[in-house]
Amino acid sequence: MAMLDPLAALTEAFTSFLFGKVETTRLPVRTSTGQAQAVYLPTAAPGLGDSGVIIGREVYSGKGYIYDPFQLYGQQLPAPHWLVLGESGNGKSALEKTYVLRQLRFRDRQVVVLDAQGEDGVGEWNLIAEQLGITPIRLDPTAALNGGIRLNPLDPSITTTGQLALLRTIIEVAMGHGLDERAGFALKVAHAYVNETITDRQPVLTDIVEQLRHPKPESAEAMNVDLDDVRAWGLDVALVLDRLVDGDLRGMFDGPTTAGIDLDAPLIVFDLSHIDRNSIAMPILMAIVGVWLEHTWIRPDRKKRIFLVEEAWHIINSPFVAQLFQRLLKFGRRLGLSFVAVVHHLSDVVDGAAAREAAAILKMASTRTIYAQKTDEARATGRVLGLPRWAVEIIPTLTPGIAVWDVNGNVQVVKHLITEAERPLVYTDRAMTESSVADASAQPTEEARALERAADAEAEARAEAMALARQLSNESSETVA
Repeated sequence: MAMLDPLAALTEAFTSFLFGKVETTRLPVRTSTGQAQAVYLPTAAPGLGDSGVIIGREVYSGKGYIYDPFQLYGQQLPAPHWLVLGESGNGKSALEKTYVLRQLRFRDRQVVVLDAQGEDGVGEWNLIAEQLGITPIRLDPTAALNGGIRLNPLDPSITTTGQLALLRTIIEVAMGHGLDERAGFALKVAHAYVNETITDRQPVLTDIVEQLRHPKPESAEAMNVDLDDVRAWGLDVALVLDRLVDGDLRGMFDGPTTAGIDLDAPLIVFDLSHIDRNSIAMPILMAIVGVWLEHTWIRPDRKKRIFLVEEAWHIINSPFVAQLFQRLLKFGRRLGLSFVAVVHHLSDVVDGAAAREAAAILKMASTRTIYAQKTDEARATGRVLGLPRWAVEIIPTLTPGIAVWDVNGNVQVVKHLITEAERPLVYTDRAMTESSVADASAQPTEEARALERAADAEAEARAEAMALARQLSNESSETVA
């Protein structure tokens, strides 16, 4: 038998004399897993800070969720660009609109929206524009013939290099393939000749078409080729550009840029709702607007700019348009530009003709917000974006207004909250929900209130669980004592 240490034996004897040798026996407790889980205190991922725009509440903790790419850039975000995904009717539009309205409360913010959806003959951002006293820039082929808005791809505010790149993109999108060297040469010499010879007014597309059809001898002499060859090389290019001059897109791009477009307004809305979303006109239009804004709107003046594009698959799914916007994103990051792309399904872009360009743009989007999707789509989205398994599994179960937010690896489930003042401005499905003029906003408001009540009840339940957990923890401590 091992000898006890004298000091230890003395200590044990003294303790027994004072307190006696009493061992605590804890009785077993029968309970359910639903009740026992309260013993484990709830945990939540850390937030994104307390500076920026309020989005809503983090579902599992009830904490306020604040997001601002300009505040997070350089510390938690490598890039300020944002991708929003989800099927219709789950709250993407409401999130975009409240986000813009809340950003505009900062004096150094400016927003451009490409509004590709409409209702009642106007874009869905029309109400917000009216509330802010802003007239949307409505691009409409029929209205353009009667003094409507025009954007000139050859606007002098765009550099000659930018003009040529834009002309190539327009032609490549319309043709569905890249320009060969000969066609590219014919376009280049026509563009150079027009810029050199027309100095008393803005050059327009009609000038380019005319020069392609009737090239000058010096254009052929520059490359020591026959004049008829230069004319033949530029024929297909002239036919494509002729569509913008005399075809179904005439009026919008075949004249000087409309005077009076206020690029200093806090919100600029390009209303594209009158353009067929499934036609080749939409990606061409987005390319022209994007390049025009790159050279006329983005300036090194310390303003923080947001460029929000709805139906963004028109951009990402076209290799030629995607290349232009990819350059814009890289360039704009140095000048305080946050690009927001809204897409229904990721498969719309990753399986398209511009898979490589789409992957590059998606990589630049350090923030990804995913609303409810079908199970298969959610798995595909999770695989492409690298979402954790738990997030992929929860996406099909999300209810309207709740989304998975992935901010550079910080993944949380967030309930978007809308104020009473914002509700009449952000809901755009009146055609499906209105029963009469009198109750125009009743249905959306009731849905929103129901969601808020559910969120409040959920938060209260968690608070009760935490209180019960603390009580059980205290009782356990007392029993051990």
